[in-house]
Amino acid sequence: MPKRETGPLDDPDLYCILRDKAAEDPDAISVIDPDPAGDKLLTRRDLVRLSGNVAHQLLSNGIEAGDCIAIWLPNWSHGLTFQIGATMLGAHIIGVNTRYNVDDVAHLLSHSRPKIIVVAHEFVGLDLLERLHKAVAASDVAPPKVAVVAGPHAPPVEAPEKYDCGAGAWSFSYGTEVLDESTGDHRDQLMAAFTTSGSTGLPKLAAHKQSGVIHHALAVRDTYEMHDGDCATGMLPLTGVFGFTCVYGALASGAKVLLEPVFNESQILANMAKYAVTHMFAGDDMMVRLRTAWESSQEDLSTWRIGGIANFMGKVPQIAAWAAQTYNAACLGVYGMSELFALMTRRNVDDPISLRYTPGGRLVSADYGVRIADPATDEVLPLDTDGELQFAGPPVVDAYLGNPDAMISNFTADGWLKSGDLGRMTDDRSFTFINRMGDVLRLRGYLVDPYEIEVRLLAHPAVEHARVVGVKGDDGADRAVGFVVLSSEVSAAELRTWCADTLATFKVPEQIRIIDSMPVTTGTNGTKIKVAELRKMAQAEI
Repeated sequence: MPKRETGPLDDPDLYCILRDKAAEDPDAISVIDPDPAGDKLLTRRDLVRLSGNVAHQLLSNGIEAGDCIAIWLPNWSHGLTFQIGATMLGAHIIGVNTRYNVDDVAHLLSHSRPKIIVVAHEFVGLDLLERLHKAVAASDVAPPKVAVVAGPHAPPVEAPEKYDCGAGAWSFSYGTEVLDESTGDHRDQLMAAFTTSGSTGLPKLAAHKQSGVIHHALAVRDTYEMHDGDCATGMLPLTGVFGFTCVYGALASGAKVLLEPVFNESQILANMAKYAVTHMFAGDDMMVRLRTAWESSQEDLSTWRIGGIANFMGKVPQIAAWAAQTYNAACLGVYGMSELFALMTRRNVDDPISLRYTPGGRLVSADYGVRIADPATDEVLPLDTDGELQFAGPPVVDAYLGNPDAMISNFTADGWLKSGDLGRMTDDRSFTFINRMGDVLRLRGYLVDPYEIEVRLLAHPAVEHARVVGVKGDDGADRAVGFVVLSSEVSAAELRTWCADTLATFKVPEQIRIIDSMPVTTGTNGTKIKVAELRKMAQAEI
């Protein structure tokens, strides 16, 4: 199944989708920029017009097809209008998370080589100005021109020249001149790039063509039942593939998008109730905080129907049970990566509980391909066999910015993307993600998913968080070590006994360590436990 065999160029381009939606109902709300002092609502007509103005300004500043624009903004509607405007010219966007520091930004600049960088001015006290100058100085690229954005609720910046890194700077504000058509058929041009996890070094920048983005947005719209008039949350950073996918799936459906630039649990819950949110996508770390805040506020979330929850902290089953019991909302496991987009699959509410919240499910498009292969030889394996998940079709990465060699090393000889994930296929369209291949344990000759042990630990009433890692003993064999954060007192020995009550003997952790808190990192898609750091701690003890 070659990558582009299915011909996604049959899909319309992004601007046409939004323009047609605006023609159907120009005054329907499309994007919401909330603010305690007064929300800003963009209609479909507004979104198209403002995006056309951005395209005009970018064109006036020398942007052409194939150019890159870096977007260093929180979840403001400006991020959408810049993306849409750039797409009209055949340019592409690289998102820069507002949490990124100098080295991260310098790395992105060096690999993406943007002509323009769009920077948030004084967002929640962050000094992006100083980071920008240091990052440009540390990179090996020509300085980009800087567009300074004050945000949807603030007047334009009066002194943008201090942002000038050598190519000029201007205070961005919307104007009246509008580009009302794309400058050509840009569906085969790159549209958006996302940083990979960087688990094996500095992150790569996985870029996708507009044709793949649109094909996937339409598939997400249909599979996740997004309809005209629905409302989806935009609390995940738009700079990450998870947040990006959810928002563009919603826009393609005509649903409203509720953007949240700051994660304030009480305010988000109030906004969700106010705008009758129907679709919520987040990591379980975010959902735990929202549920805790909800217990005090009891906001009415009765319009909530579907949630796609990433299992970063092992809390998806608890969140899903709360959503189902309280609002009859279906929270399902999701799967995705920067090279493939998020929401690649859909679980069903009638799946067995053992699978319903597990990453994986059925592919959202008939044009997508998945197979299981031997990671050493790429030999295709039969169903119900554990192996590497490999993918083909429109969603697969089209380029790695600044790193063309990665397009060779990350693909098989016959053109399938090597995901680096261990999985198992149940039929030719469905699979279950087991773990990253480097995280799977081999205990006494058996492959064991550490999540199975974590689920048992989390079932103990005294355990708040749990993570299990594998380290090598003196004999070279894997040893399972569990790390737990407690909500009440219990000993490590008691927890080992708790595991032994239901788990096979070889699955019982050799050690359980009680720690005050999990080491975490906050990225574009949410907060994740730093497994590598836990592994180092465990190895030192072993």
